[in-house]
Amino acid sequence: VMEGDSVTLHTDITKKEHDKLLWYFEDTRIALINGRPNTSCLYDGEGGRFRDRLKVDYETGSLTITDIRSEHTGRYEAEIIRSESSGKRQSLNRNRKCDSTKITKKISITHDDTIKTFNMIVTCVFAGSDEVKSVSVSVGNSVTLESGLTEIKTKHVITWKFGQTETIAYINKEAKIFDTSVVPDGRFRDRLQLDHQTGSLTITDTRTTDSGLYEVSISDITATTNRFNVTVYGESAITGLPVLSITVPLYYCKICHRPITCVCDILRMIFYGICIRLLLFK
Repeated sequence: VMEGDSVTLHTDITKKEHDKLLWYFEDTRIALINGRPNTSCLYDGEGGRFRDRLKVDYETGSLTITDIRSEHTGRYEAEIIRSESSGKRQSLNRNRKCDSTKITKKISITHDDTIKTFNMIVTCVFAGSDEVKSVSVSVGNSVTLESGLTEIKTKHVITWKFGQTETIAYINKEAKIFDTSVVPDGRFRDRLQLDHQTGSLTITDTRTTDSGLYEVSISDITATTNRFNVTVYGESAITGLPVLSITVPLYYCKICHRPITCVCDILRMIFYGICIRLLLFK
């Protein structure tokens, strides 16, 4: 889940009229759903992290978290109290007044009532001029994009993408997966190398078509994302004149907090003493 997004956690159960549903975040209650708003309660959570961010479906018991932040990363559990479970149901009915600031810990020592568990990771994307690191390389040479890790931990899952959508490499250390053969069109075939210690990616025998935006996402309990704007300098196959392949921002997306880009070739030509730049969009 990206920071700032909303996510709905579905129970996928048939809830009876008098059943109650409890939602917990890391064993702290964040919602009590009792059929109607006036008999239910949404809690702010520790430090007020869920204040004004929770919405519920009173029929299904599903929970929606809005404007998500990194502090919402963690384990979510849904617990149902069937109408037959009179003991716990009566104790929940005794206090009809909702105190959203109340901190209530999960005291059940069994998981008999737990119907669903979610582990959610929130990926943080920070806007700013230092969001994307610029890297330059000449055609035919190799370039290494650093993951930022000194050592891959057992729980690390690392995904490398080209153009923000196309996965080109994948690492799952626990499953012993180091895969660089995931590109459908084969454009990077036999030219990608993964460092098994750090997760860094090396592109060998670079081409101007390798220019563009690269992204590495690293997740375990939390998640981090690093981006690289790779520029490959080369020679025009037609004229032998220098060709500069760059990534040009079209506009800045305020929703996803990242620049939207295209890849252009800038061909420098001398014509009647005037330098002309031809933008050839790919």
